[in-house]
This record gives sequence, C-alpha cells and structure tokens, in this order.
Amino acid sequence: MEMNVPEFDKIAREVFAPVYPVLASQIKEKSGKARGTCLDIGCGGGYLGIAMAGITDFKVYLFDQSQEMLQIASQNIVSRGVQDKVQTLWGDVQEIPLEDGSIDLAMSRGSVFFWKDHCKAFQEIYRVLKPGGIAFIGGGFGSNELKEQVAAEMRRRDLEWRGRTKNHNSDDNLARYRSALQQSGIPSYDAARNETGLWVTIRREANAL
Repeated sequence: MEMNVPEFDKIAREVFAPVYPVLASQIKEKSGKARGTCLDIGCGGGYLGIAMAGITDFKVYLFDQSQEMLQIASQNIVSRGVQDKVQTLWGDVQEIPLEDGSIDLAMSRGSVFFWKDHCKAFQEIYRVLKPGGIAFIGGGFGSNELKEQVAAEMRRRDLEWRGRTKNHNSDDNLARYRSALQQSGIPSYDAARNETGLWVTIRREANAL
C-alpha cells in the first residue's frame, strides 16, 4: 500500500508530537546511554531521533527507506538546529548500510509492524550494535495518558485507528516477533507488551566479538 507521506508526517507532527520526547527520555533511562552513535530506524520525519539528540550527546542517524520521508527529516534537522548532531541515512532495515558493531543505541517506534522479514531485520540490528549496545523496537506511547490523548485526537480523524493500533500490539504480533527472535540466533533479547504498547529489546553482550 502506498504511503501518503505528507499526511503521515502531519499526523506524526501534530498528533504524536508529545509522545517522542517522553519515549526518548524513557529509552535514555532504560539504556543507560547518552553518548556514542544512535540509529533511529524507520524514522519518518525524525521526531524520535531529534528528541534523543536534544537530551544526549549522541550522534544520531535518521534511517528510513523513503526518500520523501528523509527529505522531511532533513528539513526538521535544519529547523531544529541540530545539523551538528543528526544526519539522514537511506536504506532498508533488512540491509542496514553501516559497519558491524558501529551503533551504541538503536531504536524504532512504529515501523516494526511494516517490516517484511523480521528475522533478517533483527539480525541486522544485532549486527550493527556495538558490544554492550542495545536496541528498543516497538510501538509504545510512553504513558497511558499520552495513549488516550493520541487516541482521542485520532478518533476525530480516523475512526478505524484504534482497531489498527490494537492489531499492531496484538498477541499475534508478539508471538510473531518472539518466533523471529528465536530463529535469528540472537542470544540476548526480550519481547513484551504492556498497556501502552509492544516492545522488543535486543542486547549485544559486552564481550561479543
């Protein structure tokens, strides 16, 4: 299905805007990392990655397979004055154009539901993590309050949105991601769901070669 990029970005910018700084803060706290290199996978307009850059010393890659999305992300980088910390990167999560062991923190909010080959994608994310690196991949909202705030606004724009979100964070998807993780050969991971969303965590051992 073709994505309406301007409409998608408008929703991210206008409706989901409060979610990104909260998630960035939570990911920073959970990872215990605030410097090095960060990869925002399926970044869209780059709102999560830019929020992370604002509260850390990370060099951030905004990574997406849509050139049109990356054009919007580039504009956001300039408008927010973070050119010295943030840059765009084009490619597919199944073949990340980065060297082995080059990323301290990888994160992705909302794109995992659209990946074609989760096993390969998880393997690629693990490959680019540095020893001691960690990845957070999912579709959470940061808090129940934010989830309800987004839902209330989206109901006014799209009555079917709640159903799609429920499907994204379903038991079936959780089982699918757990199966892909088991098949991937990744030694350290977790996949869980709470009231605000579903998240996969991948860790690369500190002593991994």
